[in-house]
Parts: sequence; structure tokens; C-alpha cells
Amino acid sequence: MSKIEVYEPALCCNTGVCGPDVDQALVSFSADLDWLRGQGGDITRFNMASEPLAFAGNDTVRSFLEVAGSQGLPLILVDGVTTLTGRYPTRDEITLWSRTPAVSPAAKSMTLLDTGKDSCSGPGCC
Repeated sequence: MSKIEVYEPALCCNTGVCGPDVDQALVSFSADLDWLRGQGGDITRFNMASEPLAFAGNDTVRSFLEVAGSQGLPLILVDGVTTLTGRYPTRDEITLWSRTPAVSPAAKSMTLLDTGKDSCSGPGCC
């Protein structure tokens, strides 16, 4: 299982989901993060406002900030490798990166074919 680290811009609180003008991307990401943790995923968030030492103590993050600045955040590292910048990942992305045994939402909606019966029904079939 991979370790995912999310370095976020300064947020008003740990989740950024508060106040009168809530960013929908943060709401979705927070839900996806809770879901991944429920699947046993290893994911950690760092808020620039409350955890500046986490940013300063990581060479990859510090180098990124020197080039892109805080407007390039969020920065997502997977096992220490820069994987995504400038937006929050989707549930499918964090599922893939975390290598959890969970099935992605796309795979859940897949329909299996019934091969137990002759399913030909029309011209051109078989």
C-alpha cells in the first residue's frame, strides 16, 4: 500500500469545509479521504496555515514552493513522488495511487454478461 501526502494551501480549518462559502472540491475531497481511510488507505493532509513545519521539512515540497509558490497547491505526493499539483485528486485517482483492494466506482457499475444461455437475438448476431 502506498502512502499519499496532500499539501494544501492555507485553509481556515483542518478540512477547509466550513464558513458560508464552502468550496465543493474540498467537500468532495474530504468525503473521498474518509472513504479511503475506511478502506485502509494511508493518506495524510497538511494545511499550510496550521502545519508550516511539514512544508519546510520536506525537500520536495520546499522545492516545489520555491518554483510554483503557494498558488500551485495542493501538491500530492505518492510515496514521496510528485503526482498531482494545482487541484484535488478524484476518488478514482486516490484509489489507484493508494493501491487499496477497493473496487473503483467505474468497475462497480460494470455489468457482467450472462454466458449461460444463448443470447442471440436478431439479424447479424453470431
